[in-house]
Amino acid sequence: MSHYQKPPELYEGLRLHQNENTGGCSPRVLEALAKLRADQIGFYPPYAGATDAVATYLGVPADRVTLANGLDEGIMALAVAYLRPPIGGPVPEAVVPEPAFEIFRFDTAVAGGTLVQVMPRPDFSFPLDAVLAAMTERTRVVFLTNPNNPTGVSMPLDAIRTLAGRVPHGAVVFVDEAYAEFAGVSFISEVASYPNVIVGRTFSKAFGLAGLRIGCLVGSPDTMDPIRRAIPVYSVNVAAAAAIQAALADLDHLNGYLRQVAESKALLYAACDRLGLTYVTSDANFVLVCAGDRTSELVNGAFARGVYIRDRSSEPGCAGCIRIGAGIVDHTRRCISVMEEVLCATR
Repeated sequence: MSHYQKPPELYEGLRLHQNENTGGCSPRVLEALAKLRADQIGFYPPYAGATDAVATYLGVPADRVTLANGLDEGIMALAVAYLRPPIGGPVPEAVVPEPAFEIFRFDTAVAGGTLVQVMPRPDFSFPLDAVLAAMTERTRVVFLTNPNNPTGVSMPLDAIRTLAGRVPHGAVVFVDEAYAEFAGVSFISEVASYPNVIVGRTFSKAFGLAGLRIGCLVGSPDTMDPIRRAIPVYSVNVAAAAAIQAALADLDHLNGYLRQVAESKALLYAACDRLGLTYVTSDANFVLVCAGDRTSELVNGAFARGVYIRDRSSEPGCAGCIRIGAGIVDHTRRCISVMEEVLCATR
């Protein structure tokens, strides 16, 4: 697709290790950034236009949307709001079904909470019974990801409903939907019925805005209030606020990228079948490939050839696994060619 831009030399090499959109953002985003005036950059940014655009896209009232400087900031603010130990009180607990976004673990520690990990099933299906068993009266956050990172496996929405009905009073269920555009499924339409559920979204992945850092949290205004107090004033910059409005006005660009992701995943599955590698069928924009004792040679060999893929062996249940970004078809074909070259050379 002609409107996808070649990454600049600053990012020499093919970055398939961070789940980024390697084709980049919509041209409308670049146009919006170019139109920013000196006074807009000199003043603190207004957020009404960006908030309204996000709310319209997600199908919720604007008062349920909180913008953040990347979803990472939203997650940290949630941890600060719900996992800080009260003076003289019990230490709050965060339940994290593994494998999971490492930020959940880091932010729990930074906020002073106690991490309660739930180990994965062999097939990575969601361990609802184990998560329920891990909850206690001290549970204040249950961290979920749908689809999961790094497996790409989706969880049943009914599991979210069950957890929302079982967490202690004052606790929240956080659903990280960073990859929801690729899965085509979201819990956002139900947040009005579940005031203790907060959904996080990012515009880094499907919309190609990772370098501008913008995401959001969606939930009941009362539940979101302590989180909003933990987010710094004006943390979303004026360029990001302009960019998200332009990106959301060009859903053709988004849909074109989603089609490329679907084709790229099919190509990766077929390549793994040829190369004797197993994989997990993914609802996200990446594929978890199980290379076993060939993991290091594949990751290092691809790196030497300018293709970056990520060893996820340190994640619970992911020994011998590599996560490979699936986006622009031409990039996927290059990655597959490198994988074939590396593995054939070692036979």
